[in-house]
Amino acid sequence: MKEKELQILRVLRNNARETLTIISRKTGVPISTLFDRLSEYRTKFIIKHTCLIDYTKLGYDLRVHMLLRVQKDKERFETYMTEHYLVNSVFRINNGYDYLVEAVFRNMRELTEFVQALEKYHVKEHKEFFVLEDLKREAFLTTDTHVKMLLDAPMHRV
Repeated sequence: MKEKELQILRVLRNNARETLTIISRKTGVPISTLFDRLSEYRTKFIIKHTCLIDYTKLGYDLRVHMLLRVQKDKERFETYMTEHYLVNSVFRINNGYDYLVEAVFRNMRELTEFVQALEKYHVKEHKEFFVLEDLKREAFLTTDTHVKMLLDAPMHRV
């Protein structure tokens, strides 16, 4: 990738709602070029425009990451997880577990009910990790250091 492309992505990673005028000012890329590049990036790099939320301010005081080992019927389990309203993210993983799930709950009762419901999906083993505080979140490609590192990486000299 070229430096200007990485600079555009860096600005978007910091604030995806930034105006084209400000992005142009921060990157030195003309607005008309930015418009074309952003259209291209939506299919090439950008998965989803989103915002990060402080769940505690919405009354969801528990944020839990769970490692889950599912014995059988993984497709049914995946459907349940991806459609469950308290599940924020689901990842298929390796090294002894099948899934990493992040979910938010108002209280321990909701968490307990959620975990009990997992029994009907043949969850063989699970471990829970409570997120106490975000120390760093969604920070890759948000600084000039990242841009320089990516430019210097051999795999990006295409």
